[in-house]
Amino acid sequence: MAVKRTFEEINDKIKKGKAVILTAEEVTKMAKESSVSDVAKKVDVVTTATFGPMCSSGAFINFGHSNPPIRMEKITLNDVAGYGGLAAVDTYIGATETSIYNEKYGGAHVIEDFIKGKKIKLVAQGKGTDCYPKKEIQTYIDKKSVNEAYMYNPRNAYQNYAAAVNSTNNIKYTYMGTLLPRLGNLTYSTSGELSPLLNDPEMRTIGIGTRIFLCGAQGFVSWNGTQFNTTKPKNKYGIPLSNAATLAVIGDLKQMSDKYLKAAYYEKYGVSFFIGLGIPIPVLDEEIAKFVSISNKDIQTTIFDYGYNERPNFGTVTYEALLTGQIEIDNKKVRTASLSSLIKAREIADVLKKWLSKGQFYLNQPVQHFPSKTSLHSLKETGEDL
Repeated sequence: MAVKRTFEEINDKIKKGKAVILTAEEVTKMAKESSVSDVAKKVDVVTTATFGPMCSSGAFINFGHSNPPIRMEKITLNDVAGYGGLAAVDTYIGATETSIYNEKYGGAHVIEDFIKGKKIKLVAQGKGTDCYPKKEIQTYIDKKSVNEAYMYNPRNAYQNYAAAVNSTNNIKYTYMGTLLPRLGNLTYSTSGELSPLLNDPEMRTIGIGTRIFLCGAQGFVSWNGTQFNTTKPKNKYGIPLSNAATLAVIGDLKQMSDKYLKAAYYEKYGVSFFIGLGIPIPVLDEEIAKFVSISNKDIQTTIFDYGYNERPNFGTVTYEALLTGQIEIDNKKVRTASLSSLIKAREIADVLKKWLSKGQFYLNQPVQHFPSKTSLHSLKETGEDL
């Protein structure tokens, strides 16, 4: 008889301490010796995770009102500009915004320092109004002094991502790291068989309202991420061959841990933000069991040449091959390196497994699923002065 489970049934087993929970790597290992049917019968939840650079991240903060009050229109936090177009004392600080004085320090560093409990210098100006007469304020804030602080990331957890090389004669400095000339190296950025959206490629269990692990705290999927694309070519397992779907996520910044996020600076590119994210996949039926049993040898990505604006490609490669540290392109041996941390991803998957096992974390059924047919539009220039 085919296995059919509901979110409610699995949550009840979690509550009673009877749920069988494995990490994605553990279930992949199990699937080598068991059938998909056996996996579906024996496993209730599979934990997935990733820890890698996710530039499209940031945080909303409410500072509280001063006396007399001010309507903040220009805002800096540790000399990094925040957005001032949000009512009187709210701001959004983006991860890649850089300091006025130090290009190697940016919004990601401000957020990391905030989570560590450090004092953050706040400078703000406003034009002054009858109801907000104060025109300038300089002070310090921290996570105990502000009213609300929550991370809101418009584009995280890419469903696969391209591998990058550079065939030109010059070094290229990119968000995929420093790419050496003449195919001197290759970089990639996903946790492979541990990666969340690769374990549920059709996103049957992941949608708006899904509860997740976000930088050490419980968070939620709030919407499909920006640049959400379901039209990319897929392999025979239904997995896209390059970057496709993404997630917009939200969580309480005050509850997060600096163990699971890290600000970074890429030479001659700028600031980025390493985000730790984990998602539990409920094994509702055999189809989900087949998805979560995927292994690195079954997951491919496309190798793009970042030396050229058109980004020609060198075909596809499996994550099993990438993880060996060396592949062959055009009869040349090329070193490979991951920008994301597999060690951290494993740690997050294990933490999420423990939370579920102890009844500290429950599954949320999506309140709405993502669109099934979306594609991306390019920005078209007018070619004339406006």
